[in-house]
Amino acid sequence: MLKQIQATILDDVISWRRHFHANPELSYEEHETSDYIYKILSALPRLEVTRPTATSVMAVLKGTKNSAQKPYTIAFRADIDALPIEEETELECKSKNPGVMHACGHDAHAAMLLGAAKILSEKKTVINGEIRFIFQHAEEVLPGGAQELVKKGVLEGVDLAFALHVTPYERTGTICLRDGVFCAAADDFEIKIIGQGGHASTPELTIDPLMIGAEMTTNIQSIVSRKISALKAPVISITQFHAGSALNVIPEYAEIGGTIRSLHSDSRVKAREYLEQIVKGVADAHGARYELTWHLGYPAVVNDQTAVNISRAVMGGIFEEEQVIIVDDPMFGTEDFSAFSEIVPASMQFLGVHSDELGQAYPLHHPKFKIDEGALEYGVRYFVGIADELCGR
Repeated sequence: MLKQIQATILDDVISWRRHFHANPELSYEEHETSDYIYKILSALPRLEVTRPTATSVMAVLKGTKNSAQKPYTIAFRADIDALPIEEETELECKSKNPGVMHACGHDAHAAMLLGAAKILSEKKTVINGEIRFIFQHAEEVLPGGAQELVKKGVLEGVDLAFALHVTPYERTGTICLRDGVFCAAADDFEIKIIGQGGHASTPELTIDPLMIGAEMTTNIQSIVSRKISALKAPVISITQFHAGSALNVIPEYAEIGGTIRSLHSDSRVKAREYLEQIVKGVADAHGARYELTWHLGYPAVVNDQTAVNISRAVMGGIFEEEQVIIVDDPMFGTEDFSAFSEIVPASMQFLGVHSDELGQAYPLHHPKFKIDEGALEYGVRYFVGIADELCGR
């Protein structure tokens, strides 16, 4: 197991991360980012580097060690896209692209995986098996880059897949471990209620879409409390309600929007079915028409127990016991690594990146989000440790 990393490599990792942070690109627009990654990987002579899509990169390391042990093919994934957020930090490497920011740590993910690739490329002769370093585009925007890469065949023949995601809620030098469902599936919906407008003084002559929408909103909340078991209950939130523009006019239509976050595939389907029943029933009862549009998001990320056990073993060689935080509950955020975890046994875990020097711990997707660059070493060591555990035998 690797105990420490050369200072020169850590300097490279920090430099790469700062470059990514200063030059963020949105989903499906990561042309400079992917070119930069391709150039770095191509300079490592033992890697086979390809471009599965226009803005993604994959490097393959095929070990030459002869061993009686089973040769594993493993995949490491880092996402590389940024968010449409105006950065509000005072970092020297602050975003140069107005309205675009690495506010979800993808700059750190890419830099850590580049560091691991550089180290492991020097260990070709002691590797039994194959390692794929996947730098994925478009995690933040549906349908998601992971799904596209799976269709391109990047996981064909892969035995296990691993990924890290930074978290500002835990301190540098810690890592979070969870088996089973890691994060939720997300399905967004838009409802347009088409009534019959009129003067507010004669509501009996109208079909009031605002009242109908309020009734739908109330009834949709009953799905969680009365229709689905509390053990599998999703989170349903109405986040938008738009209707009317004058105080004395009942509008012609109203629009409602929201999201369903679910951890179980069966409750995910049932929640959508119940919502459709409620919308139709309430609209019909009042003689209104409606249009319901679904934006089906990523499935839940499910960590495989075998893959998690490998993560756990590797963490034991990097972190003290108290630094490994066992996470009891999944998060209701989403991650398109689910496209990987649906195909092969996978493990995605959270890496702590906060320190007192940063001040307040701002959440992911916040314009003041920052990370402690001292955490990058732990991520590099984690990926190298996984490779040593599975391919160094």
